[in-house]
Amino acid sequence: MHKVLITAAIVLSWISLNIHAQTVAQQPAASPKINLTLEQRYIIKEIVKDMKVNPIPAKDLAVGDQIPDNIRLQPMSSDIAQKAPQIKAHRFFVAGKQIVIVDPKDNKIAEIIKLD
Repeated sequence: MHKVLITAAIVLSWISLNIHAQTVAQQPAASPKINLTLEQRYIIKEIVKDMKVNPIPAKDLAVGDQIPDNIRLQPMSSDIAQKAPQIKAHRFFVAGKQIVIVDPKDNKIAEIIKLD
């Protein structure tokens, strides 16, 4: 009986360690910090296209990434601020074929909008 209890305890502890290892390894991808509707995303894309902002070379960027100090950020236009008030204080830049919206509080990427 004693051997059965010890064996059961070892098996249970091994299972719990295995489950813990699996859950720690699975980290969710960063989700956007701001909630833009499809209509707002479309409007932002069209307004930025009309602004003729010079893009920087394409980079591998993701929501939550810190922006280097050497990237020149553009303020949101009044048209964008009117149509998407939740980002009126944010700044942006264009990298390759994407609009990168940056949170001014921490200088991190809050949203990425593809231009294609």
